[in-house]
Amino acid sequence: MTCFHRTINLNTKGFPDIISLDEHIIKFLGESGLKEGLLTVFVPGSTAGITTIEYEPGLLQDLPELCRRLAPSGVPYHHDAAWQDGNGYAHILAALFKPSLSIPFGNGKPLLGTWQQVVLMDFDNRPRRRQVILQSLGLKE
Repeated sequence: MTCFHRTINLNTKGFPDIISLDEHIIKFLGESGLKEGLLTVFVPGSTAGITTIEYEPGLLQDLPELCRRLAPSGVPYHHDAAWQDGNGYAHILAALFKPSLSIPFGNGKPLLGTWQQVVLMDFDNRPRRRQVILQSLGLKE
């Protein structure tokens, strides 16, 4: 077993920002030389998440609308009272979407569904410089 690691730096605009990570993942796996294994995608922080979606215009509108219904901004959150930063909703959404995803890969490619793509979702109320950590564990042959 061999392990590879890379950190990607991305600038986000804040909620709602949904960024496809597919190009980064495919490049990373290709450069690793690994053929079979498991890839972990992780975003440090408590106001962003990693998930999979069909990255198409309708869903890029639907998903933020769902998030606004689940955890609306502009309503009182205990977190906001503690820190006065107005992003309590972002912490709730990040807890629901989770910071990481594990994806099997074979033949050096992620084993995803036909329309499934990996995305970073930034829920914070301001632009951020995000790190996304890619780590693969697998076999070269």
